[in-house]
This record gives sequence, structure tokens and C-alpha cells, in this order.
Amino acid sequence: MPINLTDDTLLHRKTVQKNIVAMNQIKFAARLNAFKIGAKNYWPGKNKITTLDLLERAAEAGVTATDLNYPDHFHQLPISDLRKSLDDNGMILNGVAMRYYTEPEFKLGAFTHPNSQVRRRAIDQTKKGIDTLVSAGGKLMTLWMGQDGFDYSFQADYSALWDWSIEAIMEIADHNSEVDIALEYKPNEPKAFALMPDVATTILAIKEIGRNNMGVTLDFAHVLYADEMPAYSANLIARHSRILGVHLNDGYGKWDNGLMVGSIHPIQTIELLVELQRFGYDGAIYFDTFPDNSGLDPVNETK
Repeated sequence: MPINLTDDTLLHRKTVQKNIVAMNQIKFAARLNAFKIGAKNYWPGKNKITTLDLLERAAEAGVTATDLNYPDHFHQLPISDLRKSLDDNGMILNGVAMRYYTEPEFKLGAFTHPNSQVRRRAIDQTKKGIDTLVSAGGKLMTLWMGQDGFDYSFQADYSALWDWSIEAIMEIADHNSEVDIALEYKPNEPKAFALMPDVATTILAIKEIGRNNMGVTLDFAHVLYADEMPAYSANLIARHSRILGVHLNDGYGKWDNGLMVGSIHPIQTIELLVELQRFGYDGAIYFDTFPDNSGLDPVNETK
């Protein structure tokens, strides 16, 4: 006997199906360096593990997108080889994240270093990162500025640090307006106080920068660390700027644990995903976890 469905039921079913299709199209990435775990057993006799090796192993876990660190992951890596590896492994380049810790001089700050020549090198290196990103087929540059901050009272000229950072990011955003620039905030580490430690300060900075290609990368563990509710922070970002990246992980809110997704805060994780779906987030979901700290197999954890 046929079942008569009401218009409301049909509408609900179509909405659910539409959301399922949208969720199935989401790209998933993972912290590439995690796949170095167990290298001796996975690559017996191999002395040097390359970025291409890590991409191949990540693909085994079902990863369909990747974020690469600049300049670390691009050392002696021809862009043509990278693009071929991505195609062979069924991946896209989601974006590139700047890593200033590879330069010892940046320990005192990248955009906030007291030496103007060092600040210039940080800006120029970021521009090179953007050019490399574009040549590799990506369009998202993530800036995590843990080295830009202060440790002591009376150590810093707060106005100068802020102005240097805003001016640097303006120049970086203007370098290629087709590339999105995402700020990834975190309360501290390695500096005792980060210059942009929370959602409100980050949004304020983006307002001052005033560029259309700016937004935020929201890291779940960083948000907990900042004593924020992830879904509420996402709502504020969507209201005043754009969420350009989402790093999923978990922790106890004391520091950047990088634990398995949903292992400590499953309800808050679900609420964040619901909030992301409400305003149509269509970027990649990046598993920024540290299975090496717990002795977990990175492939199994990602799966």
C-alpha cells in the first residue's frame, strides 16, 4: 500500500539528502608530519623520508586534501613532482601554512622582531610562500604567529608590535588578492602571550587590516585553550569575517594537546560541525592531531 508523504516530510527528506551530498563533498586533510611515525618499520632501510612519501602514506588513510608547511615541506621538491603526487594520490592542495620556526632569528618574532631587517625577511618569505602555493595549485595561506608576542611586563611596546603586525599582514594580503589569508589564533606557545590570542582580538585585527581576502582558521584545541566555546567562536567569525579553515582535534583546555577528534569533547565537536553547516562552510576539515604523543598509528587514527 503506498505511503502518502506530506509536503513537510518531502521537504525535510530533500534537505537531509542535500546535506548528505554536501558533507560527502567535504575534503579531509591531516597533519602530514604525523605520518612520519613508525618510519623505520613503514619504510625499512630508507634514510630520508620525503614530502611525497608522507603524501602517499596519508592517502592510505583516506585523506583527500593536504596542507603543506612552508618552507619545510618544499625543500628540494619540484612543484611538478608535487602536483603529480597529488593527482596520483587523489588529493588536492588545500593550502600552505607558514612556519617561521625554521629560522633561528625569528625566535624573537617574525612580524614583531625588533630588527626591521628581520621583519622584512619574514614578510618576503611569506610572499615567496604565497607564490609557491599558487604555483602548486592552492589558494589558502595560513598564518600562525606563535613567535609574535611577549613574555614579560615592560618588555614590549604594545602599540609597535600591533602596528608592525597589521602592516605586515596588509602587505601580505595585497601581494595576491586571489589568495585567502587565514589567521590561526592561539593564546600562547612559544611566547607566554600571543599578540592575537583569541577570537575577539583576531577579528579586531582583521577589521583593521581591512582586506577582503582575510579570514580565520579555527583550531578546536586552540579554542578550548582560549576558554572559548567552539561553535560560538565559529558563529562570531562567520558574523564578522570568514572561516577559511577548520582544524579538528581535542584536548583538556590546558594546552595544545592535539588529541583524537571527539575523544574529550564529542558534544562540542558535533555542535561546531552543525554550526559550520548552518553557514555553509565548504572548506577542508583538517585533523590537526599528534598521535605520536600517544603512540597511536597515524593511519588508523585518521581513518
